[in-house]
Amino acid sequence: QVQLVESGGGLVQPGGSLRLSCAASGFTLDDYGIAWFRQAPGKGREGVSCISTSDGSTYCTESAKGRFTVSRDNAKNTVYLQMNSLKPEDTAVYYCAAALSSNLRGWGGSRWYEGLYDYWGRGTQVTVSS
Repeated sequence: QVQLVESGGGLVQPGGSLRLSCAASGFTLDDYGIAWFRQAPGKGREGVSCISTSDGSTYCTESAKGRFTVSRDNAKNTVYLQMNSLKPEDTAVYYCAAALSSNLRGWGGSRWYEGLYDYWGRGTQVTVSS
C-alpha cells in the first residue's frame, strides 16, 4: 500500500523549532521529489521551503528565507522539514506530497502545482503559540 505519513507536528512557542518527517511506504523515493505544503485556517494550500529531489534539482518557493530546511534520507525512505524560528503565522496543517522527478523536470510551470503530485499524506498540525 502506497503511503506518505507525516509526523512531528505539535504545539511550540514562537521562536521554537520543530522537525517534521515524511515517511514513504509502498514505493521508493529514489524517483520522486517530495514537497511540503501547508494550509492555515481559512487559507489555501501553499508550498513551503524547497522540493527535495533525488536528482539534485532544486525548486524553492519565492518566500524560502532559510528558516526552513529540507533534507532526505533515502535509506529510511524519509524526508524531513526542519523549521526554526517559528512564528504564529506558521500555524497550519503541513502536508508532504510526492511527484515523479521526471515530471518535475519536464514541467514548464510552477513545480508547486498540486496536479503534479501523485501521493499525499494526511497532514500534521503545527501550532505556534505562547
